[in-house]
Amino acid sequence: MAITVGTVVANLYYAQPLLPDIAREFHLSAATTGTVAMLGMAGASIAQLVFVPLGDIRERRYLISGMIAAAAIALLLMATAQTVPILMLATFLCGASASVNHITTPFAAQLAPEGSRGKVVGTVLGGLLVGILISRTYSGWVGEVFGWRAVFFSATVIMLVMATLMFKMLPMTGRSSSLTWPQLVKSIGPLWREQRILREAVMINTLMFCVFSGFWTSMVFFVEGPPYNYTSKGAGMFGLIGAAGAMAAPLAGRLVDRSGGKRNVLYSIFMMLAAYVILWAFGTNLAAFIFGVVLLDLGQQFGHVSNQTRIYGLVPEARSRLNMIYMTCSFTGGALGSYFCAYFWNLAGWWGVCSFSTTLLLAAFGIWWAFNRQQQRAT
Repeated sequence: MAITVGTVVANLYYAQPLLPDIAREFHLSAATTGTVAMLGMAGASIAQLVFVPLGDIRERRYLISGMIAAAAIALLLMATAQTVPILMLATFLCGASASVNHITTPFAAQLAPEGSRGKVVGTVLGGLLVGILISRTYSGWVGEVFGWRAVFFSATVIMLVMATLMFKMLPMTGRSSSLTWPQLVKSIGPLWREQRILREAVMINTLMFCVFSGFWTSMVFFVEGPPYNYTSKGAGMFGLIGAAGAMAAPLAGRLVDRSGGKRNVLYSIFMMLAAYVILWAFGTNLAAFIFGVVLLDLGQQFGHVSNQTRIYGLVPEARSRLNMIYMTCSFTGGALGSYFCAYFWNLAGWWGVCSFSTTLLLAAFGIWWAFNRQQQRAT
């Protein structure tokens, strides 16, 4: 399951190191290129509302393998796109099909022994986060050697293989709930109102993922210019560097099993803030830039694993719906981050990207502090 979510989520991120190449072929401005990057996240966000709640009322073996097969179709459309509207539609559909990961992850949590849920979730999310980061390296290398379309043709084949494996290997578990789809959707409002931890986790991770996604969209423009002057392959290599931080995801899950996770979220915000201070002040120094990338990814991963493990323990029979709320908001943040960081890059360069992102991380800290103060007063 960890390998599956890693290969599926990669579909959302293959394009990032290739954005300059795609922009040149289709004659796109930086702002329009940011819109293309945003559409993948937007597709993932909107699809959460439609498909993820089905994980509570449908046989997940069929649902997961079917959605991965649909991802193969979307990738093939991306690989063969000849016009900008088709390119945008394919990007949106690639994002929409990637929402299957947010059925797979709560399914893993359901299959996990009670005392090991954090470890299991951390392992699966570790696969997801490695997929996010390695995807950029893979697409950068393949794109430079064979062209950007070859990346999406190869991804199509990978999805067909993974759909087959999931159909054969996943257990049949039946439905978690007898509710209809409209009843599931109607239950989302009460879940949001009643679960304070859910509200806190959603708001903080939305801001953190906005910053994380925005960095990887704008970074390719930064390293393409002086002093680095990297090609798509060079930009993709930073994904491989950032993957070192993804190895900490299972550790984060174990820490949540032991201590709950709220303090881990605070640490993750501080790590991302420190990363942006380094990237802002010393971004033209390669060693400092690399350290900032690793720290940024490490912070995002600790925060995401901690927040997601916390919400899975709230209402066991509603894990897919809880995950839908959490990930819909997170990917909405990611889509906006991709758009606004491209916008601020166009407006003020690297300074604009870093100042925008730092402001959002300070807001995330403010939310953590406010909820922690509220909890202390309640007890």
